[in-house]
Amino acid sequence: MVNFKTKSSFLKLYSWLPIIFLFISVLNEFDFNYLNLEYFSFNFPYILIFYFTLKDFKNFDYFLVFMAGLVNDTVVGLPLGLSSFSYILICIATSYLRNITIRPHPIKDWFYFLFIISLINSINYSVLMLFFSYNIILIDYLINNFFTFLFYLVFVYLFNQYLRGLND
Repeated sequence: MVNFKTKSSFLKLYSWLPIIFLFISVLNEFDFNYLNLEYFSFNFPYILIFYFTLKDFKNFDYFLVFMAGLVNDTVVGLPLGLSSFSYILICIATSYLRNITIRPHPIKDWFYFLFIISLINSINYSVLMLFFSYNIILIDYLINNFFTFLFYLVFVYLFNQYLRGLND
């Protein structure tokens, strides 16, 4: 691995990479329409926020997560503050898990992640249907929930590699 201690400016950029990826992911709002995959979507910001809040990453500031939610609402066209509320709820639930856990276990974290994203998606669905009268298809939320849950382990492996590179 490359020793980042000697390259301080690169180390600073490398240590802010999760926040940069968060803002890129909310600005990009990618989908897979060009692949003709109708029922495939996952929520990368949820995975990113959950993982780095769980690891108590020093540069993962909650205010920046809140601002990323506002950017996401602007890009997607949701009511302003809904994504920020969702992202902050993930931060709160994850910091609670981090504080009560004596010995972290990836599988337990994975199922807790399923519970949290299911709760967040149900809150989003309820708020959008009841207060804003959005016409939302429930199966889209379920598919997004399922694939976000599945991809969590893949991204945990990648994020662990990132943290090892940062600590070396």
